[in-house]
Amino acid sequence: MRLKIRHQTSYQYDAPVQYALQQLRLRPKTSAGQSILEWRHEIDGGKVELEFEDQHCNHVDLVSIEPGRQQVDIVCAGEIETGNNAGVIGRHQGFAPMWLFQRSTALTSPGPKINKLAAGVGVDFEDDISRLHALSARVLESMEYRSDETHAQTTAEEALTAAHGVCQDHAQVMITAARVLGYPARYVSGYLMMTDRVQQDASHAWAEIHVDDIGWVGFDVSNGISPDERYVRIASGLDYKDAAPISGLRFGDSAESMMVSIQVEQ
Repeated sequence: MRLKIRHQTSYQYDAPVQYALQQLRLRPKTSAGQSILEWRHEIDGGKVELEFEDQHCNHVDLVSIEPGRQQVDIVCAGEIETGNNAGVIGRHQGFAPMWLFQRSTALTSPGPKINKLAAGVGVDFEDDISRLHALSARVLESMEYRSDETHAQTTAEEALTAAHGVCQDHAQVMITAARVLGYPARYVSGYLMMTDRVQQDASHAWAEIHVDDIGWVGFDVSNGISPDERYVRIASGLDYKDAAPISGLRFGDSAESMMVSIQVEQ
């Protein structure tokens, strides 16, 4: 499938900003199940100072904001050829060792709720894939999809305790529970082509779990499937912070507002 994507992020400030830096993890890479045909960045109000690959092989652009700006627009767009690998990414690559993906972070530290959820999955399964699909289903049953009630700092344990969240929360609960069960797990940010709309107000997120003899396998808890040709991987990491599309800092006390507009279509 050939997908066309356009992702615009606009920042507005109530006073001129003298210094700000943004880290962009918004460049997809050719990998299992996807081939990048074209991808470009357009930045109005800033410039790319540096490009590098982080420890998870994510492409990172470090963008400086022009001094005195009160609005910055970042547009990423391109076309990607995708295929259905049933979520299988394959062998591990990158600088981060496999043991790192079994480590808890501030956002993915298990508490009583997640430990109980993981224990409730049981062990009576034909293989690891069946067990992990059962875990994914159990997470979805335990957490209603509900927007605007969690945020970027919501932990996996907090989201499960509240029994609701968005794809970010589903993914972080899934990877936290998978680590409790002994699997290396990571968070993935990207895009999903929806069947009922082109316009979206946020990117998508899912989990990838490492299974012996198969490698990394994706699980989209929110939709109850493994990623197929409608998905595009952008970045991965131990949690949301490692794979956030945009993160940064600025000096000063000006108030900031952000608007995101995403279109994904065939």
